[in-house]
Amino acid sequence: MKIQEFIPFYKRNLALAFPIVLSQIGQVTVSLVDNMMVGHVGTVELAAAAFANSVFMIGMVFGMGITFGLTPLVGKAYGNNDLKKTVVWLKNGVFSNIVSGFGLAMVMFGIYFLLPLMGQTSEVLNLAGPYYLLLCASYIPFVLFFTFKQFFEGLGNTKMAMQITLTANVVNVLVNYVFIFGKFGFPELGLNGAGIGTLVSRLIMPVLFSFYVVRHSRYRRFFLMAHFQPLLKRNVISILKIGLPIGLQLIVEVSAFGIGAVMMGWLGETPLAAHQVALGLATFSYMIALGVSQANTIRVSHQMGIKDYTSMRRAAYASTHLVLVFMSFTALLFILARNFLPYLFTSDIEVIKISAGLLIIAAIFQLFDGLQVSMLSTLRGMADVTVPMFVAFIAYLLVGIPVSYIFAFVLNAGPQGIWYGYLVGLGTAGILFYFRFRKNLKKLGAV
Repeated sequence: MKIQEFIPFYKRNLALAFPIVLSQIGQVTVSLVDNMMVGHVGTVELAAAAFANSVFMIGMVFGMGITFGLTPLVGKAYGNNDLKKTVVWLKNGVFSNIVSGFGLAMVMFGIYFLLPLMGQTSEVLNLAGPYYLLLCASYIPFVLFFTFKQFFEGLGNTKMAMQITLTANVVNVLVNYVFIFGKFGFPELGLNGAGIGTLVSRLIMPVLFSFYVVRHSRYRRFFLMAHFQPLLKRNVISILKIGLPIGLQLIVEVSAFGIGAVMMGWLGETPLAAHQVALGLATFSYMIALGVSQANTIRVSHQMGIKDYTSMRRAAYASTHLVLVFMSFTALLFILARNFLPYLFTSDIEVIKISAGLLIIAAIFQLFDGLQVSMLSTLRGMADVTVPMFVAFIAYLLVGIPVSYIFAFVLNAGPQGIWYGYLVGLGTAGILFYFRFRKNLKKLGAV
């Protein structure tokens, strides 16, 4: 394959990906800004945010993953010019995601009562509990927003979610500023102020989507047509057959990082705060790679719809090239600026020192993280989600977590030992996802 063959695909992928990348940056900036502001309140507050977010993220990404099942189905139908099937997926997708979202919200509220059993200090628990409940309260509007987001991205419209996310992010920063630090006569709430900011910003996101749809007749017609479509068990099952494995795959990956955070808490408040700093930076780069990869899911699903497997293969490889180049840049940035980036979050010298060591490991696994997210997005566009779910379980929980425990507590490598497990888990996942993609290409005769 010559590089000239990929140039048109680079351009198309980037044009589609740019709004998604901005949207993803907006999503991660909500928590990143929370961490920056909270980190300057105190180290214990930052550790409490790390603990609460690590637990909440497990349920959040599961629900988010279920909504991802809508994109390849909508993309394939829309790419095949089947308008009726497109709105059928909208009607049944909204129903499936809202019902599953309410069920997950109840589970997540119930987990609040298990927080004291996770081995954290009393200081961390006292601050983390109320903040965790505020995060749980933001869950249903978050799921509703992502349902709309995945539907419109299946149509190829990636700008709408970007505009809404960036607007909500501005709201989050303003509300944070007022309630974390007690400005304009409001009480100084610290970490709980960050929780209120997250709740308010997530409440307005589906509202803004509704305003956008009402004002644009081109998109309003989809919802008007969907109103008259039936809710069918087979359609709900089709959505869940894709969404549930994606959700489980995401929950496995996030659980690995969540378990790592719990283990980091066993080492103390300072390592846990440092973990949150380094993870926030690594997550920022990951979300940009994820944005490029989600555009790849759309491109692949459209090409699958018209059975143009050669273009599908080239689009997938073009996305992988873009992601790997970007992650190489962030790896270099993490190494060169490892002693300066943590100052954005905290002035605690010990936290900064530990964070700098973790960023070196984060730099090494950037390429593996880029490979796994790019290959996984391609598999989702091909509606291949069940086998990747089991691959993720093996890579992250059966390989990565044991390696973390052995290095941190048996070999006494401390906080860095836990991140060695992340490195091994991401590397295993990236390589196995790539071989799965190659196997699918052979089945389609597109190698």
